[in-house]
Amino acid sequence: MAGHGSNHGAEHVPRDLVLIVESEPDVDPNEVDRSVRQLRAEIKDLDVESVVPVASENAPPSAKGVDPSSLGALLITLTATPGVVTVLIGTVWDWLARHAAARRIVVTIDGDTIMLEKSSAQERSALIDTYLRRHEVT
Repeated sequence: MAGHGSNHGAEHVPRDLVLIVESEPDVDPNEVDRSVRQLRAEIKDLDVESVVPVASENAPPSAKGVDPSSLGALLITLTATPGVVTVLIGTVWDWLARHAAARRIVVTIDGDTIMLEKSSAQERSALIDTYLRRHEVT
């Protein structure tokens, strides 16, 4: 009986994801803030534990070197629900396509970073598939 269920809980531990929105250099910081708030609202509708903004002075290490005035960062605590990362990345891509002011979104899970930029559907698909294979809960 020893060891029975020893993996229980380990696969259901929530993980944190850092999401950074980088805007075009000439975009009004208020527009960036407004856009990031819209993205946050969309993500909150997904099956995630929490979505909290990260102040630029407390930006995560992955944000180093990015102009804080053109940066919107969110800390997202993921649930262990299968498919949550796939749905989240799809939502972020969709949001990026609808917001001209956003140039790129940087997503980091467990120290592994992917830069989502406006690109063709084929490029997006290949990039996302590779990243998701490394992080999706099954």
